[in-house]
Amino acid sequence: MTKANAKEIEKRESADSLFLGSDGGDDAYRRAMAKATDAVLDSVGDGEQPYSGQSPESLRELFADESMIPEEGTGVEEAIEDAKSILRNSVNVSNPTCFAHLHCPPAVPGLAAEAMLSATNQSMDSWDQSPAATMLETRMVEDLCSLFGYDADAGDGVFTSGGTQSNFLGLLLARERFAAERFGTDVQRSGLPPRAKAMRILCSEEAHFTAEQAAAHLGLGENAVTTVETDEDRRLCPDALDRTLSDLHERELVPFALVGTAGTTDFGSIDPLSELADRADEHDLWFHVDAAYGGALAASDRHRDRLSGIDRADSIAVDFHKLFYQPISCGAFLLRDGSRYEHIARNASYLNPEGDNAPNLVAKSVQTTRRFDALKPYLTFKAVGRSGLAALIDGTVDLAADVADLLAEDDSFELVAEPTLNAIVFRYRPHDDLSDDLLGWINEAIRESLLREGEAVLARTEVDGVSALKFTLLNPRTTLSDVAAVLDTLERRGDSLCAVSPEVSR
Repeated sequence: MTKANAKEIEKRESADSLFLGSDGGDDAYRRAMAKATDAVLDSVGDGEQPYSGQSPESLRELFADESMIPEEGTGVEEAIEDAKSILRNSVNVSNPTCFAHLHCPPAVPGLAAEAMLSATNQSMDSWDQSPAATMLETRMVEDLCSLFGYDADAGDGVFTSGGTQSNFLGLLLARERFAAERFGTDVQRSGLPPRAKAMRILCSEEAHFTAEQAAAHLGLGENAVTTVETDEDRRLCPDALDRTLSDLHERELVPFALVGTAGTTDFGSIDPLSELADRADEHDLWFHVDAAYGGALAASDRHRDRLSGIDRADSIAVDFHKLFYQPISCGAFLLRDGSRYEHIARNASYLNPEGDNAPNLVAKSVQTTRRFDALKPYLTFKAVGRSGLAALIDGTVDLAADVADLLAEDDSFELVAEPTLNAIVFRYRPHDDLSDDLLGWINEAIRESLLREGEAVLARTEVDGVSALKFTLLNPRTTLSDVAAVLDTLERRGDSLCAVSPEVSR
């Protein structure tokens, strides 16, 4: 054996222990996955509290003396063992009293799919990198188009990292289409037209900030977003939209896109989508619906009517890492008329050369390398069916209604609004004489106290300039008793704070 051959064998043996495809690598993978599974179950699965209560400072100390890039490694199993401290100090989204954000407990089929897609490491930009994955995503998009009322033969779409990217894609296509048809400008090649400063995007004042973020990224600036007043249910008001459109035209500004929201972050409000579609048709606006939160209602026989009119949207954003219970990240962008993709078409000789008949997906996304996230909802739907998933969603909506009743019946609390989906906004209000500043302070203090002691993870928001608390009840395992127990703890904590704060007590 030559010296060169000996080195090659040594190099190969070293690599074999780290990568799949050899006996050594396959065995190492089995051990690592078993170790990782045990670490998750030991640190997260059996956690009685949703958070350890550690402060930012104490967590910074946890890693203060550790090199993130050590010179020598410890081996994968010891590294996983060391990572348990990270898991123990993570928010446990599967705990029934973790209900702060639109941050769901991931379903087991989705977790299994996550392991599978990570190990196979398909990249969704070209067919020759992800042959079966490309076909599955394409079919998944077709069925999603049907679920939301699109013609599956005309519709198209792509999986995304989530609502932010999907909303950006919708407004990107809206901008390209408008500039081409109104100004004769190919923005992709020539940049923004001179009249771009007059272009406007309309959305409700309760819409997600990603409308403004997208406008900034599209070179239009955040000021290109004009917000429209909402009604008493915090839905975009059609009459206010009419007044806003009239005002824009009088000022010689040019609206080109209307964003409807199906599930606002704080209240779960769903805009009157059919009426917005009418306005979009009348004024030749691209109608995009941000259904990142509420889009899951399309799977529910009981609640899908709340999305009436969504099938008339030019594009839709939907998230699977919210009410579809998938691991982050997993979203989709749906397009009613797939031919609109021509506005952002792009060819690269090494991925999707012109004339290539393979179904390359790269031109449908703003990403090049992209994960095979479609496997997660595919496996979940395959395992539990649409009806099984709908039952989970319906249960959380029912729970929110029951919690709202609890709050309305308790004089210590103020229910800020009746829930539309499964988000509850409320305040601890021991009496009516509190100033807004003190009311906001005590609710913030209660939330911080519960988080610091790891008893519950609640969200906060601001309503009419005053801080409020929020339950986002995504977890199908959360019961009314779980929420009632947290409310009891919250009330006791508030009463204690009142007792030591004379300015808060009567």
